[in-house]
Amino acid sequence: MIIDDQHYDVIIIGSGAGGGTLAHKLAPTGKRILILERGESMLLEDQNRADVDLFKKERYHAPEQWYDDTGEPFYPQTNYAVGGNTKIYGATLMRLRERDFEAVPHQDGTSPAWPLNYADFEPYYTAAEQLYQVHGSADNDPTEPSHSEGYPFPEVDHDPLLRPVVEALSNQGLHPTAIPMSLTRQDDDPTGDAEVFGVVPALKYDNVTLMTGAKVISLHTNTSGKVIKGVQAEVGDQSFLYIGDIVVLACGAVNSAALLLASANEKHPTGLANGSDQVGRNLMKQSMTNIVQLTSQSNSGKFPRSVSLNDFYWGDTAGPAAAQGGYEYPMGHIYNTGGLLQDVIFTESPPILSVLAKVLPGAGLKQLATRSIGWWAQTEVLPDPKNRVRLEKGKLRLEFTPNNTEAHDRLIYRWIEALQTAEKTLKGFQRSGVHPRGEAPIQVVAHQCGTCRMGTDPSTSVLDINCRTHEIENLYVVDSSFFPSSGAVSPALTVIANALRVGDRLIEQL
Repeated sequence: MIIDDQHYDVIIIGSGAGGGTLAHKLAPTGKRILILERGESMLLEDQNRADVDLFKKERYHAPEQWYDDTGEPFYPQTNYAVGGNTKIYGATLMRLRERDFEAVPHQDGTSPAWPLNYADFEPYYTAAEQLYQVHGSADNDPTEPSHSEGYPFPEVDHDPLLRPVVEALSNQGLHPTAIPMSLTRQDDDPTGDAEVFGVVPALKYDNVTLMTGAKVISLHTNTSGKVIKGVQAEVGDQSFLYIGDIVVLACGAVNSAALLLASANEKHPTGLANGSDQVGRNLMKQSMTNIVQLTSQSNSGKFPRSVSLNDFYWGDTAGPAAAQGGYEYPMGHIYNTGGLLQDVIFTESPPILSVLAKVLPGAGLKQLATRSIGWWAQTEVLPDPKNRVRLEKGKLRLEFTPNNTEAHDRLIYRWIEALQTAEKTLKGFQRSGVHPRGEAPIQVVAHQCGTCRMGTDPSTSVLDINCRTHEIENLYVVDSSFFPSSGAVSPALTVIANALRVGDRLIEQL
């Protein structure tokens, strides 16, 4: 093993929404910061999602096998690169709703309260929106939480194909709303990510070092087990040991938990920081179903997403369900995918393609995409200790069974009803009532969270309210592992905001 001859004040493992943002926050302190990233920088053309080959091959999958709860292998849709999964995400940056931080009853149980509330995150949400140049509008959404400042840039215009759909939805008394988007406003690289807004600005400081191609395989503690003394990484065919005062995990909820489990030692026999047996448990990834709206009008397949709808976020008591007494439990979030050729997750639902082929016979894959509008229905999954990341004989296993499924089914059917009603007044849209759909399968680990939950009780949580592990005094986690609950919107903005929040605490400590 080669011991790096540099001593670092902070070692950040991972450069995505959490790690890249934290590096940006800490860079001006002058402290020596090392970012260890397993992947390399992506070429711009590799980041381009608008390509029909997405429908034919698994382009954005990790070069490794994980295993499901039956032992079947799969290649996860997760990205190892500078900027992490933000290099392939949709750049949708939404705040959790205020009630998401509270205990909320669902049909299948209660979504637990966070140890912090929305007010604790609000200034960091605002700072995150400024940093990531979010384009949006806080108007028209009945669930939109309070903002201390407006979005820094105006909302994205709807594609001409979408404008009459948005109007028809509004005519039903619904509230289609501009979806907040991170944009660089540069034609060659329009969407904002953690490399653009986090890592690149951080590297302008001489005290920040980025090491790519560095796969961290173990964390080593001192003899007491209370302090991380070394970070072991494989770089090429060599093993390096990096020494730092503070170590921050930002590998993603699955991989951060797996690294803690893989680093078990005499003082932590079941994994680092795992005296509560909570590391890897409570894995959440929202139920996500893609719903396709068919049209005879062709489009580029590349237009940006621009609209979301949260009328059913907390239930459905005013629509057609009202005649049956309504549904008082949360259902979730709807948003437009933009053009289907832009949507990475859509490609993980191949059964949709066969259904589309039957509806539009003789159409090629590209024609299917350019005569369709995609929507995602997204529902909260409740934390369950049986849903977990486990290491078994060196194999990473995801044991995951979705819950809260009736709420998700209701959201899908309610949305299809809304589309069918809209289509009665729209020209160029099929009125057959057919809306092909497909669920995101296990290999789609988008919106993963919860595996190192934050809390005030060390017996039931892994991290304290500042995302430091209860058991190891210089070890932090700033990816979505810390979420006590998932909400029904993308976790990305909350991860970014939390990294800024934790950054303030680390600056105080440094």
